[in-house]
Amino acid sequence: MAHKVEALLDYFKTRFDSEPKPRLHIGEAMGCWTYYTALAEEIPVLEMALNTTTDNVLIELIREAKEIAKEQRTILEKFMLNEGVPLSTSSESKPKSDPNDIPLGAKSTDLEIANLLVAKVTSNIVMCSTNITQSVRSDVGLMWVRFHTEKCIYGMDLKTKMREHGWIKMPPYYYPPGAPNE
Repeated sequence: MAHKVEALLDYFKTRFDSEPKPRLHIGEAMGCWTYYTALAEEIPVLEMALNTTTDNVLIELIREAKEIAKEQRTILEKFMLNEGVPLSTSSESKPKSDPNDIPLGAKSTDLEIANLLVAKVTSNIVMCSTNITQSVRSDVGLMWVRFHTEKCIYGMDLKTKMREHGWIKMPPYYYPPGAPNE
């Protein structure tokens, strides 16, 4: 699926590549800065999560989230520097540690870590959606479409694995007035 998305984005990139590229407007610049900051702060949090869990499925989900965040941060950093948008400072990477050395009272549970991933992905998707709608330049809009698509594909996989492992938090069912309570 990701290859089909990449092919589609490559098509759009070549289709709109000849369009003029005026300077970024303030909304585009702010969107870049805010998303870059979110990614830069997300990576150390994911490293802490890796240091906390021993569940192999969750470890793989965290590693994938970290890989996506690092790749998007690199793309965005190059773009921002090229456009003259200053980068925000970010927290340092976290060293690897043994999850078994963390006292239980200070250790996040797998449920908490999985739902933290959901919160991060959800906020990233919302930021990308907002930035897509604010982009005037086609190249900027396509960058946000790419980031949005990557996060959505990851989010679908995350949701499936969370459901399989009992980590997903389900709201109560809705029964409209007059409906049977089955």
